[in-house]
Amino acid sequence: MAFQSHARQMALTLIWVLLLAFFFAEIEIVVEGPAGWAANLPTWRIEQHWLLDVFWGGRAMTGYHAWVFPFIALFFHFPLFFMHHWSWRAEARVLACIMVFWIAEDFLWFVLNPAFGLTRFHPAAVHWHKHWFWHAPADYWIFAGCAIVLFAVSHRQRVLLST
Repeated sequence: MAFQSHARQMALTLIWVLLLAFFFAEIEIVVEGPAGWAANLPTWRIEQHWLLDVFWGGRAMTGYHAWVFPFIALFFHFPLFFMHHWSWRAEARVLACIMVFWIAEDFLWFVLNPAFGLTRFHPAAVHWHKHWFWHAPADYWIFAGCAIVLFAVSHRQRVLLST
């Protein structure tokens, strides 16, 4: 019975995150057009820095992304603040949702963008994703693995996490 409840909750959570990713991908398509990673936006850019390789997958840091990433993180944390409820389990679930959101949003940007589509979803056409593995940016696989672990942790019994 508890498994069905967790599975249903998980499915609804993932559907909601994918819906959010769909809408945000559409917003970014309108904003960025065919030039991904804010290439044509009137914003500052840091193209080369060793920290970009460590934390940003080698991609440029832009003013656009400097504001969008914390906005999305705050957006996903809003229910915890609104409900006056924070726990390590809730935080793990929020972080997992953020990771799934960014994977889905980024992929949907390519799929839905008339200038790209799946045919141009490869390293030669997507120069801002520097590291690829098994036909996708390495970030997708890293975030997916982390999200699975975080979702599993968020659904563990309280007894296991309190010790």
